Parts: sequence; C-alpha cells; structure tokens
Amino acid sequence: MAENSHVLYAREPALDIAEFRRVLVESGLGETRPVDDGTRLQAMLSGANLVLTARLNVEGKPLIGVARAITDFSWVCYISELAVSQSAQRLGIGNGLMDEARRQLGPSVAISLISMPDAVGFYERIGMTRMPDAFWFSRKR
Repeated sequence: MAENSHVLYAREPALDIAEFRRVLVESGLGETRPVDDGTRLQAMLSGANLVLTARLNVEGKPLIGVARAITDFSWVCYISELAVSQSAQRLGIGNGLMDEARRQLGPSVAISLISMPDAVGFYERIGMTRMPDAFWFSRKR
C-alpha cells in the first residue's frame, strides 16, 4: 500500500460483518476476537453506538481500519476495537481513526480503552495516558 493513498474516515453504523471480520483477522485482533462466530460479531457491531471506518479512496473503497466504541457522547467513550489491516499499519491509519473519534465526540468526552500488550507503545506515542487503576472481570467464553 502506498503511503500517499488517500484515506476516507467516516462513521459507518451499518458496517458489513464480513468486512469487519476481515480487518480483525488482518490486524491480528482476530486472535482475541470471536471471528468464527458471525452471530456474535453482528451483536458486537449492533451493540456499538460509534463505529468509525478508514477506507482507501480507490475503486471499491476497501476497508483498512475500524474503531468500534460505546459512548454516551457526553462524558466517556470506550473504544473496544481499534483494528488496522497489517498492510496499512504504521501509515497513520490508527492515529487517523483516533483523531476521527475525538472529532466526532468533541473535547468534553474522555476516551478509554484496554490495549493489547504489543500495542501499548502506539497509544503512548499518540499521547494517551496509561491508567494504573483499571479493573477487569474476564469473560468465560
């Protein structure tokens, strides 16, 4: 992928499940997401009230990144996925999706997420603060 390719960032509440699955797999997040359970992937998309996409501005507008979030649009937003296809990583797509989230949410909404261990450096580089007091109940399936 060329670094100078034009990328379109948009809110896309009706994102196609197959495209979502493909980017999860291509990004590496497919290792930790239920990519073989279409019903669950659809529920994940349907339950999110902010789905942002990054698409190449070429014929077919292929999806290269997605941010899926839950927010009240007033106080806080939880980003549950920030996935960028491997071929588009290190080209600013993840940063662009986070910038689009901040633009859509406005300055009065905090953004939180739980990073995969190998992505911690990315979040630190884009200026997110590491929070030591997070807690977690693991899912059973």
